[in-house]
Amino acid sequence: MRAALALLLLLAATHAEHRGRPYVRDKVCQEFKTLGKEDFRTLNIIANSRKFSNATFEEISHLVHEIVSLAETCCAEGADPSCYDAGSSALSAKSCSRGSPFPAHPGTADCCAQEGLEQKLCLAALQHPPQHLPRYLQPSNEELCQAFKKDPKDFADRFLHEYASSYGQAPLPVLVGSTRTFLSMVSTCCISPAPTACFLKEKLERKTISLLTLMSNRVCSRFTAYGKEKVTFSYLTSLAQKIPGASFEDLFPLAEDAAEGFSQCCDSVAEDCMQKKLSEHTAKACSTLSAQDKRFADCCKGKNLMQNYFCILALPPAPAPKLPEEQKPTNEQLCGEDGARHAKRYLFELARRHTSVPDAFLGKIYDTCEKVRGECCSAKDTSACLDRKHQQMTKELPLFLEKANQLCGQYNELDFLTFKKRLRESLMRTMPEASPELLGQLVEQRADFASTC
Repeated sequence: MRAALALLLLLAATHAEHRGRPYVRDKVCQEFKTLGKEDFRTLNIIANSRKFSNATFEEISHLVHEIVSLAETCCAEGADPSCYDAGSSALSAKSCSRGSPFPAHPGTADCCAQEGLEQKLCLAALQHPPQHLPRYLQPSNEELCQAFKKDPKDFADRFLHEYASSYGQAPLPVLVGSTRTFLSMVSTCCISPAPTACFLKEKLERKTISLLTLMSNRVCSRFTAYGKEKVTFSYLTSLAQKIPGASFEDLFPLAEDAAEGFSQCCDSVAEDCMQKKLSEHTAKACSTLSAQDKRFADCCKGKNLMQNYFCILALPPAPAPKLPEEQKPTNEQLCGEDGARHAKRYLFELARRHTSVPDAFLGKIYDTCEKVRGECCSAKDTSACLDRKHQQMTKELPLFLEKANQLCGQYNELDFLTFKKRLRESLMRTMPEASPELLGQLVEQRADFASTC
């Protein structure tokens, strides 16, 4: 994992050019010599595929080739001290030329309108937004070995590009570890006399790092998009739906602990940061909640804390218990110093009473609450504003929750074809005059809606 740290130092140096050209050149050359050409090249494929997640393999290859060539030429013994600065300026000019072979970006033209150091820093800061859904689909063992044997280097490069661009929000050490173990598995098993048995064994061994990559890519994407407060809320309601009998006082500190771990590790280059923080978090969660829920306790029995965490994460929502009507926070509480916590407590109470309502919909309610607090707590007549919004929510919220609960409850209980059949039957009863075409459209729309459950 030393390599991952080295690459981050390299990338930091690129953005720190204002600290002086010799600093940048010395930093790059130090890392080039420490890593060696091949590791330097590999890590640049990963880093630039993460950064430009919509770029083609050819575009990434062109960029990495230029970066490696620049380091190789300018870090050689006796190279002119001005070599690196001149070479990086030439790279910037090439990025700005018509028909540039480098990854395209809408902001390139704005950067190219600047000059000198400003232009280089602007180009260095460009990056694509993360992909909504990972596009990497692992081929069969036979297909993997066929591609590997045809051209091992090209296979590795293409895999690194596709995997890193698909899971670019995962912390760099996690991504590096995952790609390294995958390529090791392929190179070992494709020359094994018993490849099927070899792949089975290796896949079991890399299960933890594979799951960690998927999970951390998803949670770090959410962290980047929504911030710490909403991630805390999302984690809180997820726990509330899995263990609806647990109290807010038990679950909220755990949600804060998880969100704090993500805030420390999503952008960290520290070795095993995510694994260490999640293991510590799992130990706390198991200590607090095992006695309250048998399913949770079963997940906590294993000796591997990371596997225990994934078990907890995979627990489906529990049936909603019979609870008294939730207490709504007062106007003074909502707009007081601890208003955000009171809002979360109220939404926690909703989540544990409606355990089939998915995170996406609870998140919408959270956004609405925050918007209302923002508008009303700064209004001239705070109480009148909150009372008006409260009346509106009192009318709309129960119906919204009931429909989401019913739809997602059926979606989780039934297989997909039966679910769609029930949807059609329900719509035919409520809309007897609807044409088959309209019914078909409505079924598909609601099935797509339910897939977010």
